[in-house]
Amino acid sequence: MTDLTEQQRPTEQAPALAATFAELLEIEQLDENTFRGHCHAGAPMRAFGGHVAAQALAAAGRTSPGQRAVHSLHGYFLLPGDPTRPIEYRVDRLREGFTYTTRRVRAVQDRNEIFDLTVSFKLPEPAAGDRHRDMPPLPAPETLPDAFAHWDEELRAAIRRTDGFRDLDVRFVPPDAPGVPPVVPGMPQQFVWLRIATPLPETGPLLHACALAYLSDLTLASTAGLHEQANFFQRTEPPRLLMTSLDHAMWFHRPFRADEWLLFAQRSPSASDGRGLALGEFYDRDGLLVASAVQEALIRRLR
Repeated sequence: MTDLTEQQRPTEQAPALAATFAELLEIEQLDENTFRGHCHAGAPMRAFGGHVAAQALAAAGRTSPGQRAVHSLHGYFLLPGDPTRPIEYRVDRLREGFTYTTRRVRAVQDRNEIFDLTVSFKLPEPAAGDRHRDMPPLPAPETLPDAFAHWDEELRAAIRRTDGFRDLDVRFVPPDAPGVPPVVPGMPQQFVWLRIATPLPETGPLLHACALAYLSDLTLASTAGLHEQANFFQRTEPPRLLMTSLDHAMWFHRPFRADEWLLFAQRSPSASDGRGLALGEFYDRDGLLVASAVQEALIRRLR
C-alpha cells in the first residue's frame, strides 16, 4: 500500500462504487473453480492489495466445505493490479483431508498472475489448552479521534468517496497514551483500533475473515517505515518513502467480527535491503487474541 487518496473512477470495465462493504468483496462465479471480481485503487492506478487478498480468500472459501473455517493464509504480491480491469481468481483444490482443506488461488489479470495465495481451512476441535498474549491496557477507541480528523475537508471528502475506505473506522493510539508498552530499541511500534463501520450481513465467519484480510493490509507497511516517516494517516507532509506489500501471511485463532472494534498491535523488528518486516496482532474488545499477521514490504526512499 502506498497511498489511499486517489479515488477510483468507474469505467466501462470497473463497476460503480459498491453500496456496502460486503458488496465490495463479492465475486462472480464463472465455473466450479473460477471467479471474477473488481478491486479499487490503493495507489494511483494500482489495485489495493488488501482488496485483492480478500477476494482471493473469498474464492478459496467458496470451494471449501462450509463447516471448515479458514485458519491461515500465505500470499505473494507479484505484479500491481489495474483497478480499471477485472481480476480472475483461479482456484486449485490441493488437499481434502479429514480435518484440513487446502486451496491455492491465482489472481490473473490480462493473462498475468498478479497475486498468489495459499489458504488452509479446518474443522473445529477441542483445544488441548487455551492461552494467548495479553492485550495492552490502551485507551478505548471511543476516546480517540478519527484517523482523518486532521486532514483538510477536501482530502476527507476524497477518502470518503473512495470505494471501500469510506466504510472504515480507524483510530490511532497516541504513542504517549497510558498503557502503551515501552518502545524496544530498533523496533518501531504502533497501535490502531479498526472496524468496518457498517454492519456486515450474517453470512458466516468467511466474510469476516475476508474483511480482516482487507484491514490487515492498511497499516503494516507503514509500521515497517515508521523509522523514516510518520504513518500515512498521521503525516502532514509529502511522503518520503515508496512502500508496497511484497508478501503477507495471517493466522486466525478465535472467532471475531470485523464490524466490531479490533485493536491491531503492530511492531517492526527489521528494515534492510529495501525491505521492512512488520508483525501484527488483532485483539477484540474482551482482550482475546483473534488473529495474527506478518508482512514484508518494499521500502524505498523517493527521489
